[in-house]
Amino acid sequence: QVQLVESGGGLVQPGGSLRLSCAASGSIFSISIMGWYRQAPEKQRELVATITGGGTTTYADSVKGRFTISRDNAKNTVYLQMNSTKPEDTAMYYCNCRFYRGTWLNYWGQGTQVTVSS
Repeated sequence: QVQLVESGGGLVQPGGSLRLSCAASGSIFSISIMGWYRQAPEKQRELVATITGGGTTTYADSVKGRFTISRDNAKNTVYLQMNSTKPEDTAMYYCNCRFYRGTWLNYWGQGTQVTVSS
């Protein structure tokens, strides 16, 4: 069982920065693919960024060059640095942990709200 706890959400002005954190329990963190997803009202949940245990990253086109995902395996924590934020970044942001144990297992955090508004 993996538990994920997000923090760092809040209100930020357009063009501002915010850093989200996700602390994970369990001993599998270093081999897990960690990701951030987001869901705006009345929209489907979408991928924001992922990072493998070895540090390989992927980003949605909409956040490339503005957001950076990183991880600290010693702290079992993954981060999402959000720069040059836009109103369309407003959403609930969810941390995701995925790893293989004979089949792919998937865990989600409870979410943290990010609102970009002046």
